Amino acid sequence: MDDNAAGVEANAAGVEANRQLWDGWTELHVGSVFYDVPGFMAGRETLDEVELRAVLDRVGDIRGKSLLHLQCHFGLDTLSWTRRGARATGVDFSEKGVAYARRLARELGLEAKFVQADVTDTPAAVAQLEGDQFDVVFTSHGVLIWLPDLRPWARTVAATLKPGGTFALVDAHPFTWMFDDEATEPGLTFRYDYFSRDGFRWEERGSYAVRDADFQGVSYSWEHTFEEIVSSLAEAGLTILSLREYPYLFWQWFPWMVEDGAGRYRLPEGLPQIPLMFSLTATKR
Repeated sequence: MDDNAAGVEANAAGVEANRQLWDGWTELHVGSVFYDVPGFMAGRETLDEVELRAVLDRVGDIRGKSLLHLQCHFGLDTLSWTRRGARATGVDFSEKGVAYARRLARELGLEAKFVQADVTDTPAAVAQLEGDQFDVVFTSHGVLIWLPDLRPWARTVAATLKPGGTFALVDAHPFTWMFDDEATEPGLTFRYDYFSRDGFRWEERGSYAVRDADFQGVSYSWEHTFEEIVSSLAEAGLTILSLREYPYLFWQWFPWMVEDGAGRYRLPEGLPQIPLMFSLTATKR
């Protein structure tokens, strides 16, 4: 087996391990304070200001528009778009995530569709979606690191987006991925190579949403440069419309980040302000 074939096989094994992990995490997350499902059922909004701006600044009124949400977990953001009037479809590779999303939609009486598919397997994903194309394709927060290769992901975006439609991506800035995220004292220390293409294997205890849970699993993650993000979309036939950078996140990447009272986590005063998050929009001509 040559190195390329071995790499593809290893990446596929990593994706499968992540799918099993997210099946287990779904069971933790649906009852967590972090996701607050009761609050969502009572009307809580889950879409943040950057996600809304990325879509609505380009699309305007979302009512009646078809929207595809990639890597939707168990569907809270998908259903939030439905509440805003979009004809939303959520896609995730976790069987349990999709099953719970469907259940939640039924309980809330919302007309949303959920499909189990791997966004890195373009032919299968397109087949699961019955070849449908959407006015908006949307994905956000903690999505890119789970993808070993962005090129098939970008092809899935292009295949499911209508000509003239809008693709919106919001995620942690690639620069953020370089720093030690386990250091307990405030400070930015380089730990990871920006240009690394090697995957990382992690022993998981609990999850990012329920840190003290009695749960063990294995995860794999991959870093991607800005060049790779933009080039993969361009090579798939998309045209970049906007790129914005932000000095905050909506979750606590470093354990010593400070919450600003509006749900945004920032670096403490005295540290250099670096780009922590970005949003990107693109279209298909």
